[in-house]
Amino acid sequence: MSNQRDDKDRSPDFDFEIGEWTTQISRLVDPLTGSDTWVEYEGTSVVRPVWDGHANLGELDVVGPDGTIQGLSLRLYDPEARQWRIHWASSRDGQIGPAMVGGFEDGVGEFYNLEMFGGRATFVRFVFSDISATSFHLEQAFSADGARTWEANWVAEFTR
Repeated sequence: MSNQRDDKDRSPDFDFEIGEWTTQISRLVDPLTGSDTWVEYEGTSVVRPVWDGHANLGELDVVGPDGTIQGLSLRLYDPEARQWRIHWASSRDGQIGPAMVGGFEDGVGEFYNLEMFGGRATFVRFVFSDISATSFHLEQAFSADGARTWEANWVAEFTR
């Protein structure tokens, strides 16, 4: 992730995502265990701008073999740092997780945080890529070795 600062207002970076999407998600069942068992989910995502585009709310509603995943993402733009913070909450536990922090460069968004997973500190990365007016790709990956290697565990395709 680049820490380079410039004078560009990056608050429009998530404008591509505003609206309704059809969503297909592949989820790795047991991350960081060597497992290669994936399950598939399908559903929708709806993203609405708030605060004149300096924040947005995204609702995810997908169904798969383990039932329904309903989530809410709150994305907040920090104009001083020129970065976004992504907060995720799941209906399963009703809690908001630690913020993913980052931004977009050359059409790719990278966001990072450090969370506890399976009793150990784990780096988490989101990458938004292949962005167009009608589709984009989102991948979540974990690293248990200090961000030297990454294992994808959530791969989502959004289309409209």
